[in-house]
Amino acid sequence: MATATITSKGQTTIPKSIRQHLRLRTGDRVEFVIDDKGRVLLVPKKIDIADLRGFLAPAPRRVSLKEMDEAIREAAVERHLRSK
Repeated sequence: MATATITSKGQTTIPKSIRQHLRLRTGDRVEFVIDDKGRVLLVPKKIDIADLRGFLAPAPRRVSLKEMDEAIREAAVERHLRSK
């Protein structure tokens, strides 16, 4: 059984065996859930792509594929000229 100690600030380190079992990596988020029996569950919080809707402001204007191709072409030429 894995155990951990809580610091005076209420922090703890999730034991390595638990992190591996849950496939947690640095920067991952976890959620604490209390079930109907009063047990606390540690659940990996995965971001659903739908949760990101509205995260970015709308584009200031629409750009056509032709405009995108031209911008890419210009940037490639500029990069090529700088590399000489």
